[in-house]
Amino acid sequence: MPLVSVNPTTEQEIERHPLHTGREVEHRLDRAASAFEVNRSRSFGERAARLERAADLLEDNAPALGALMTEEMGKPLTQAQAEAEKCAWVCRYYAEHGADFLADRAVETAARKSYVAHEPLGPILAVMPWNFPFWQAFRFGAPTLMAGNVVLLKHAPNVTGCAEAIADLLREAGFADHELQVLRVDEETVGTVLDDQRVRGATLTGSVPAGAAVARQAAAQIKPTVLELGGSDPFIVCADADLEKAASVGCTARMQNNGQSCIAAKRFIVERAVLDDFQERLVENVEALTVGPPTDRETDVGPMARADLRDTVHDQVERAIGAGAVAVAGGHTLERDGFFYAPTVLADVDPGTVAFDEEIFGPVASVIAADDAEHAVALANDTRFGLGGSIFTEDLEKGERMARSLEVGCVFVNEMTKSDPRVPFGGIKDSGYGRELSHHGIRAFVNAKTVWVEE
Repeated sequence: MPLVSVNPTTEQEIERHPLHTGREVEHRLDRAASAFEVNRSRSFGERAARLERAADLLEDNAPALGALMTEEMGKPLTQAQAEAEKCAWVCRYYAEHGADFLADRAVETAARKSYVAHEPLGPILAVMPWNFPFWQAFRFGAPTLMAGNVVLLKHAPNVTGCAEAIADLLREAGFADHELQVLRVDEETVGTVLDDQRVRGATLTGSVPAGAAVARQAAAQIKPTVLELGGSDPFIVCADADLEKAASVGCTARMQNNGQSCIAAKRFIVERAVLDDFQERLVENVEALTVGPPTDRETDVGPMARADLRDTVHDQVERAIGAGAVAVAGGHTLERDGFFYAPTVLADVDPGTVAFDEEIFGPVASVIAADDAEHAVALANDTRFGLGGSIFTEDLEKGERMARSLEVGCVFVNEMTKSDPRVPFGGIKDSGYGRELSHHGIRAFVNAKTVWVEE
């Protein structure tokens, strides 16, 4: 069964990509093992120079790469081009800081000399999602290659063209063609690859069930993993917040990438004193969005990536309404070609219902009433997820106190949740474990080796 990519705007098939045979997979594993022996011996300077070249190519080709992302998964073209440019940023960040992050660290002991060395592990399997087809791959790939490892990229089937474009770009940047290899394989073969002793670790960005399956299998092989899974991020609006800013930022935080983001604001938890005012402002922002072809630069929200994803979101919305929620904006599919769903705001959402308990992976905002700031934090933590969160308040000390109380991997006061190469990114609870980005990300797949030297 080939991997099929379909344009979510036109519903037309783009291309069919044949699966790699067992022999081809074995060949790629052999090449990855050989490539690791070469890359681990390269100097940090050599690795950095190639990442700098990759950054140049990402920036120079951002329009074309953005168009490819838009064609395969439907994100607005302006956002897609920005994604390519952000990938250039992460490449430059690790080119500049990677050597320092992995430098030997002297430790004062009774020895004549003692230090910690950071050494690469080998080929790392990356199972990546479709929603940020370039950023997810480079967020992991840039630090991993800078550390001296090599990458086996198993991308989502509907963005196979993006996966191949990433491999082509890195080859043009000077990476050997087996230092990042694309695996066009099914789920069963992913398990076979993960079991292979040439593969020394794995990372997955995706659903909770997929992450749990990879974690179980990797644990049986005693291999390290990093998992970035689902999220139901709280967006807390305190009574003293700047409501205009909160509504504007909240709309972007929920609706960017057509609402398909793990770190999107999903549960808007608002103090009752300002609930009606904030909700009205949020609805105004949402209804002002332009929904249309993602190739149109005026478009804010394009189609969802696949028909089944749109249908799942609509089912969740209908169940939420059946449980007492009210659609004060949207709440329906759009009668046009493509997998479009109307940007939606659900009011009167209560804990224990689908719009509170489940992750809705589409352009749907759930508004929940809180008695006060303390109650808002309790509601925010009443979830199996723990990826990110936002708090809006004019009292910055209170905002920091609340931030420390949220059970998440990253929290932003008066800002939307986002990933930034300079700070660690990842979640807790069912949102996963391990960290990407900053010095944490580049050390995720290295051996922190103690070296102790006596006379």
